[in-house]
Amino acid sequence: MHPTPTLGSLTWVPATDRPELLGPQVAAALPGLAGPAWVAEIDDALADTAAFTEAYGVPLEVSANCVVVATRRAGQTALAACLVPATTRADVNGLVRRHLGARKASFAPQDVAVAESGMAYGGITPIGLPESWPLLVDPAVVAADLVVVGSGTRGSKLAVPGAVLGALPAVQVLEGLGRPVDADPAPPAAASPPGPAGGPAPDDRDVGWGERPEELAADDRRYLEDRPPHWGSD
Repeated sequence: MHPTPTLGSLTWVPATDRPELLGPQVAAALPGLAGPAWVAEIDDALADTAAFTEAYGVPLEVSANCVVVATRRAGQTALAACLVPATTRADVNGLVRRHLGARKASFAPQDVAVAESGMAYGGITPIGLPESWPLLVDPAVVAADLVVVGSGTRGSKLAVPGAVLGALPAVQVLEGLGRPVDADPAPPAAASPPGPAGGPAPDDRDVGWGERPEELAADDRRYLEDRPPHWGSD
């Protein structure tokens, strides 16, 4: 039996008691989890990792970020997800690309990530993702007693034992997936486009998570031009 979490100033309750706080895909996936999950309601303007940890006193070390990755191989585009500690950056253009056997790997555009996951940008979580997607997870996440992740919406967070996340469908635990933040030089401020008002979490942006801005050139433009028609830009 897992005790109710005491993380920061938030009130955590069993996620099954508050399905209205969750994205539909996340709520539907709860019965299939290998263990418990708790949810806490938050201000949706504070969903970004840095703002969340500061506002609610939840240590950054217990948070994990889930990002959607688009890969290209033999002219085909596919999606995957990466789950890494919030103190690290996903090694998308290196380890992820090689592990998935892709010619190119980059962060999925915001509209694609939202449409294909069915979750709110800034609230994307590993629970409830399409089972056809590879879900690459850093071993530090699986080893953690408790991990704070998104809930499919920006208005709440989930707290889940790391072992439960490690038992999700399509999980592949990948050593070295999360690189220390200082392992890559920080991109110039102008390289990261600003998000919309109350906008997306910085860790969900295309630029700065595991790849350098100078690498976002012809290949990324070609990816955007070649993406399937149902991946619209509206």
